[in-house]
Amino acid sequence: MSLEKIIRFKPRTTKIQAAFRLMLGAFLLFAGIAHLTVSRTEFLAQVPPWVPLDGDLVVILSGIAEIVLGAALIVLPGYRALVGWLAAAFILAVFPGNISQYINRIDAFGLNSDRARAVRLLFQPLLILWALWSTGAWQAWRHRNSKRE
Repeated sequence: MSLEKIIRFKPRTTKIQAAFRLMLGAFLLFAGIAHLTVSRTEFLAQVPPWVPLDGDLVVILSGIAEIVLGAALIVLPGYRALVGWLAAAFILAVFPGNISQYINRIDAFGLNSDRARAVRLLFQPLLILWALWSTGAWQAWRHRNSKRE
């Protein structure tokens, strides 16, 4: 199946899924704005030391990405499955920063213990599942696999 057909496929989602998609969009918008304003230092503390870019640039770029993804989840319901996959990929891409915060015992966002940082790590896969489920992205993937050309 072509990418165009995947993008055009509109999975049916429930009102509950739509509500969770909108909540995730609002969450990403809020986090993205926080990247660029009030929580910039906190987010900078999460940039792993091995990232070959300036930490502040990483925070700015990831903040912009979150704003775009959050807005897309809210205002582009016709592309929700595609945006769901992009949001899931983004959440996966920032996971090393959360791992780095845990390994390097960096206090940020009130995560001032190994236990608190470990619990946060457990929520990352849930965010990925949230993005895939609430947008119908997983359903679109299954549909793609069942309709092989």
